[in-house]
Amino acid sequence: MKRETLFLKAVIILMAIPVLAVCIFVVPPLSSFVAEIIPQWAFLQYVFLIAMYLTAVAYFTALYQTLKLLGYIDKNIAFSERSVKALKNIKYCAIAITVLYILCLPIILYMAQVDDAPGLGGIGMIITFGAMVIAVFAAVLQKLLQNAIDIKSENDLTV
Repeated sequence: MKRETLFLKAVIILMAIPVLAVCIFVVPPLSSFVAEIIPQWAFLQYVFLIAMYLTAVAYFTALYQTLKLLGYIDKNIAFSERSVKALKNIKYCAIAITVLYILCLPIILYMAQVDDAPGLGGIGMIITFGAMVIAVFAAVLQKLLQNAIDIKSENDLTV
């Protein structure tokens, strides 16, 4: 394992710990709060819970793909189709997080209004826009990497 990517791998692992804690300790009480504030639509509690856990699955998948990408950098195969595929998977995970949060944003904003917690709505919007930025950035990197691979293979064939 190279020293250059060791720090990045540690950061990625540290990024997973708070999200895991939120999934265990925050999401279940938050979903039961949805049932309390909207008793006529108590089923939204389960929709919200499933959406939040699907978001977590997409987040952990993106982190795993990032670890794979750093592994490719360690092995000096960063300019390969595997890296492009990892970036494509990161892009899809970010798009999934964006869509799931957009679907849950009305519930989150209603909870923020009822509980008088404006920060909750802001957090939901920040996560949504952050995931969109990551999706766009991964798409740009994917395109650049694919162009670099095409140029490299073209140069290999020329020589």
